[in-house]
Amino acid sequence: MSQANIMDDEVDIVIGALHSDLTTFMNEWRPVFSQFHLIIVKDPDLSGEIQIPEGFNVDVYTRSDIDRVVGSSTSILFSGYSCRYFGYLMSRKKYVISIDDDCIPAKDNEGSLVDIVAQHITNLITPATPFFFNTLYDPYRKGADFVRGYPFSLREGVTCALSCGLWLNLADYDAPTQALKPELRNSRYVDAVLTVPVKAMLPLSGINIAFDRELVGPALIPALKLAGEGKFRWETMEDIWSGMCVKVISDHMGLGVKSGLPYVWRNERGNAIESLKKEWEGVKLMEEVVPFFQAVRLPRSAVTAEDCVVELAKIVKEQLGQSNPMFVRAAEAMAEWIKVWKAVQSG
Repeated sequence: MSQANIMDDEVDIVIGALHSDLTTFMNEWRPVFSQFHLIIVKDPDLSGEIQIPEGFNVDVYTRSDIDRVVGSSTSILFSGYSCRYFGYLMSRKKYVISIDDDCIPAKDNEGSLVDIVAQHITNLITPATPFFFNTLYDPYRKGADFVRGYPFSLREGVTCALSCGLWLNLADYDAPTQALKPELRNSRYVDAVLTVPVKAMLPLSGINIAFDRELVGPALIPALKLAGEGKFRWETMEDIWSGMCVKVISDHMGLGVKSGLPYVWRNERGNAIESLKKEWEGVKLMEEVVPFFQAVRLPRSAVTAEDCVVELAKIVKEQLGQSNPMFVRAAEAMAEWIKVWKAVQSG
């Protein structure tokens, strides 16, 4: 897909800023981002003015903007990388691409710069195939097709609502894995995209994703907060929880989720041993959370992403809330998020 095919005015790029000086980061991304509207959300705990080089169409949101829009809400917290969700809230575009400020463009196997916007949009505007697995990856990519035995009745596919990109160098391992294998790096650029099958969960990372905001925007939620949560990716679970919410909702609504291309290059950050102290609670939680999401079923009356989040929040409170007050708070944050989302979207 060429640059010319991308609808420039239908794309927002959201960046959660945990550094005040974004000069190097923005200049690295200039060849890819310069023609699009950018939304930069400053971590509310970050001091100092955000520094951005000239030549970008950008809106910057700070703590005062968050307080003005969200009000005195205590359920929804936009601290750390959760600040990106405020960007999702403020976007008015059909497609949102989210990238962390510790990533720079990757290069493919031929040494060319990876255009994450073009690839994410390609993933979103071509169908997904969640109901029957195609062993030759994405059948809609150039040079591929449906394999023998694939039912013709399913070859039209469904709308893709979420595109999950990957990253080179520092992969998304948890703190225990990174602590045990400190030298482990991802150096393999796999030129493939595949649809995640229906009812299969995935650990989404908000580092490099894109989604159809009109379809599933409200389903990406800053809800789950760990008691001793830190700032680094190892120390948070908000995007993992959000990913399982959006996957359950996508399955319910007959929408698809893709994983694979595009890649970014992720720089070194944090200390895995220190992070392990903060993340261990989240590591244990997953053993309870995953079976819950695998089994949960939403009522047929829920037909929009907003409806689905409200219903899912009730089920979370009812079924998980008894085991840990953290889930009660997550359920409350989910319900609160939908109120805020509806208020902001209605102007």
